[in-house]
Amino acid sequence: MEKRLVLAIGLSLLVLLSWSALMPKPQPIDNKGVTAPGSQLQTLPPGSSPVLQPTIATSPLTDVIKETVKFTQDKREIIFNPERGAILEVIFKNNLEHRLPLKIGFLSDNNLVFKQQSMTGESITFVHEDQNRRIIKKFIIPNNSYAIELTIKVQNLSSSPLVLNPQLVLGRLDLSAKNPQARYQDVLIGGKEKTVHLSAGKDSSSQNVQFVGLRDQYFCAIVEPVDVAAGAYVKKINPQESEIGLVTNELTLKPGTQIGHSYRVYLGPQDLNILNSINPEWTAIIYFGTFDFIAQLLLQLLGFFYGLVHNWGWAIIILSIAVYLLLFPLSLKQMRSMKEMQVLQPKIEAMRKEFKDNPQRLNKEIMQLYKEHKVNPLSGCLPLLLQMPIFFALYQALIRSVALRGAHFWWITDLSSPDKLFVFKNSIPFLGNQLNILPILMAIGMYVQQKISMGKAVGEAAQQQKIMSIIMPIMFGVIFYQMPSGLVLYWFVNSILMLGYQFRINSQK
Repeated sequence: MEKRLVLAIGLSLLVLLSWSALMPKPQPIDNKGVTAPGSQLQTLPPGSSPVLQPTIATSPLTDVIKETVKFTQDKREIIFNPERGAILEVIFKNNLEHRLPLKIGFLSDNNLVFKQQSMTGESITFVHEDQNRRIIKKFIIPNNSYAIELTIKVQNLSSSPLVLNPQLVLGRLDLSAKNPQARYQDVLIGGKEKTVHLSAGKDSSSQNVQFVGLRDQYFCAIVEPVDVAAGAYVKKINPQESEIGLVTNELTLKPGTQIGHSYRVYLGPQDLNILNSINPEWTAIIYFGTFDFIAQLLLQLLGFFYGLVHNWGWAIIILSIAVYLLLFPLSLKQMRSMKEMQVLQPKIEAMRKEFKDNPQRLNKEIMQLYKEHKVNPLSGCLPLLLQMPIFFALYQALIRSVALRGAHFWWITDLSSPDKLFVFKNSIPFLGNQLNILPILMAIGMYVQQKISMGKAVGEAAQQQKIMSIIMPIMFGVIFYQMPSGLVLYWFVNSILMLGYQFRINSQK
């Protein structure tokens, strides 16, 4: 039973690697009435009325970029395409070292050409002007905040009414297999009643949204219209690219008048404290899938422990100890059950010889033996089963936690990636170009624990135990080898605690 259980746990961990990469996203909202638009503007003859027409997506922008403008601050560097008045990418600094590509972030019209009008330490302005209208886009970008203000003003310079189809592209996501961030990308639609995470690879639209966001592994972009009702859309531009944005109702601008819209924008890390200080509703962008509630709780606990010790490695160790103590009563019952099973092994082996030609009778006799000695072979499953949701949740939390990115602990330089004790110039079979020592130590500890917890057996059962005591640690070591070192550290500490108490249980007469 214990061998089958360990094998099941091992297979579950193996599934985790595929599950995290292929985890199905929530289905998109099926709200009709909003399409992904290409912003259009029409000049109407004097005295005529606008005719409402559904808008359609325009052709993709050309990839040719004539020039860029770098807006550099302490925390980040924002690369603008001045011809489009749009953001190409955001480069985060201060040890974060991450690029968030938006490609056409905050594009308001595919067909207009802008020019940079002005730039200060905390703002940049772009202007488009022709015979019919003047459009001014101004980004106010405080140096000490990830929050940005965007205002777009449109003035009718003609003698005829203008029909506007206002839209704002938040950005485009690269969904191609060559993009290592593709597996982490999704879209957040913040409605008045609920927020929904959508797959970036499916077309979707929604009306009456409060904000829309996109994210990769660690960082995100969020935009919220301040003074206008808006819908949101996700539009597949091509098989490898999706566009996300906002669209508002068609409106008419009279000659000589102007209209302006304001937007609140966030360009920064998926950090709960930062987002909560700007807009608590935006914290919904931080989402960990099926075990989101557990992952959020674990991150809160980690943050609390970090506040005590000021080191994420020690915080993970304390968390592992806390979870171990929480499950200790069940773990103690598991260990005692395993010890009792060892005592019964000689009798079970004798039964196997006696009833080797009668499997039904053998099972009946073994179950009767368990009943007489009040042993439940399934009693050892519960602690491990309770650990699995914690493990899955912690995996998602650590692999997406920007706080652990670049966090040091002993020789580990980044708790969100493998520990990399040594990095080799050339690749080594089974190890690659790096030596991750934590998974190896964990596998050794698991081997020792299996050896001291297994009962004495003879014949075929003994051979099976020997094989399992070797195969399972190797399998776990392989599974954990490329996992975040913070997660391996958590599991390693838990295994050491289990091993230590197993020694104590075995020493009792």
